Amino acid sequence: MSQFFQIHAGTPQPRLIRQAADLLRGGAVIVYPTDSGYALGCLSGDKDAIERIRQIRRLDERHNFTLVCRDLSEIATYAKVDNSTYRLLKQLTPGPYTFILDATREVPRRLQHPKRKTIGIRVPDNAIAQALLAELGEPLMSTTLILPGDDLPLSDPYEFRSQLERQVDLIIDGGYGDLEPTTVIDLVDGVPVVVRQGKGDASRLEG
Repeated sequence: MSQFFQIHAGTPQPRLIRQAADLLRGGAVIVYPTDSGYALGCLSGDKDAIERIRQIRRLDERHNFTLVCRDLSEIATYAKVDNSTYRLLKQLTPGPYTFILDATREVPRRLQHPKRKTIGIRVPDNAIAQALLAELGEPLMSTTLILPGDDLPLSDPYEFRSQLERQVDLIIDGGYGDLEPTTVIDLVDGVPVVVRQGKGDASRLEG
């Protein structure tokens, strides 16, 4: 049975954030809110937890996971960022965008795209996610909370609690989640290419 934390969306309770971080360090798979809906997350170096997420969502080896980072400085540890890319990231983060970038050697190979050696990176504009990342001091490996056979993410913690309480270790209730995914932007070749239009305003790329 999973634990269920009700955490305030605007002012997350430090005690509960610390408990959530301790669970993650112990190998937990969690459900947590972001600025574009709920996500499944674990520590990026935890092979067993990553495999559990694959099983929950029935993902194959080709699925692209995302590293959810606290800020720009953390992004630079895991992705190769030149000056023009940095300026764009600074403009769009934090926010509901996922950026595809060349991975650095700090990224475990199993998290990279098998052919392109890229990684998805994002910085969420969500107080609970930010508090958790600050407490952890490292990124979360993450994927949108969409169950097999569903077209939309799960958004109501009280509804999906019964579906997931035997599959995850912690569900963080941060209120009703968004149904729209992030906007995905490929920055590998230096020119922004919108791969998926989502919640993030792609017109900001022209600014």
